Amino acid sequence: MVVSASWVLTGTLAIKGASTCSSLFLTSGSVRSFTATAMSHSKVYLSDIAPRPRWMTSWERLKHKEAHWLVEIVAEMMGVFLYVYAGLGATAAFIVGSLAGNSGLGSLYTIGFAYSMGVVFAISLCAATSGGHFNPAVTIASVIFRDFPIHKATRYIIAQILAGYITCLIVYVQWKDLLLVAEKILVEKGLYHSMMFSSAGPAGVFGLYVAPGTNLARVFMNEFVTDFLIGLVIWATLDPTNQMIPPAAAPWLVGMAYAVAVWGYSPTAIAANTARDVGGRLMAVTIWGSQASGGTYAAVAALTNIPATILAALVYELFLGSATRTLTPHHIHFLRAHKQYYEDNKLAPYGYLEGLNPRRGDRAESFELDMGGKAREIQIDNISEDRV
Repeated sequence: MVVSASWVLTGTLAIKGASTCSSLFLTSGSVRSFTATAMSHSKVYLSDIAPRPRWMTSWERLKHKEAHWLVEIVAEMMGVFLYVYAGLGATAAFIVGSLAGNSGLGSLYTIGFAYSMGVVFAISLCAATSGGHFNPAVTIASVIFRDFPIHKATRYIIAQILAGYITCLIVYVQWKDLLLVAEKILVEKGLYHSMMFSSAGPAGVFGLYVAPGTNLARVFMNEFVTDFLIGLVIWATLDPTNQMIPPAAAPWLVGMAYAVAVWGYSPTAIAANTARDVGGRLMAVTIWGSQASGGTYAAVAALTNIPATILAALVYELFLGSATRTLTPHHIHFLRAHKQYYEDNKLAPYGYLEGLNPRRGDRAESFELDMGGKAREIQIDNISEDRV
């Protein structure tokens, strides 16, 4: 999963959409006046329109100072929870349903769709706070290519794996009765030892396994190439000069990349995320003992996505990205909002955001505002003419 300050949105509130909607109910002159007033105020804070209780204000001051590291950790854990929880439920339905003879409970399609939506939820809900890594591979790549602090990366990785472990325990408790029924079915059919700790068995909901005798070299290649694709998509969404990917599209693109991975390459065996794999495998060992460890494949599943993601980031930086391209208007507003949040709360901004001073983007921003104002005026004039 993913990181970047380009996914991080701050406490500022966009208002230009409100002026457009209101234009249908106001005269041309009043709308022009309202639009000019709105544009003259570049920032509107949430606290300006929705005052918070006193206890919440005190917590905000605390979380932006002493407890800021804790807030980031919680955000990373919540992101992993959303991603893993969504995927595990669909996986459990598919495996238990198949063992019970009810294939209508799930399919490979529902699993891929669930994981992809979990990724969308994770990035959309949590990335504004922590940067949205949710995967040790992304955190390590950020240390290499984005100067992400090593001490913070260590905290992130521990939190991500712990969140994967806890999420798997939660889902196990929710599904325990049906999982026990599935285990009983395997025992009655004499298939417990051959299927229990496989991708088609109850333990396979949480731990990832391959069949005995599987060629691990091909499994490694399958994992590496698929994770490279995911990493390439992730790094593309982090590029603020990519005109084809506005910030709001990032969660959906990364989610679709995970769906493609599940639909096309999970039958061979794919983990894609160290937090999901290691957390789930530790949970399986906790419940069923060392026989649920996965053997040699465990190392392939847990570690392959790390070099694959690093290579994907390197390829994008060397061949697809460029430091000489200009930022898109969407990213300028997006990143300035993030910078403003860090400055207002006396938090150290990320290095590359230090160059986002107002003077550099004034020309592009004023051009965009002028064009937006003219477009609204034309729309209002057309509406007035139609009414006449």
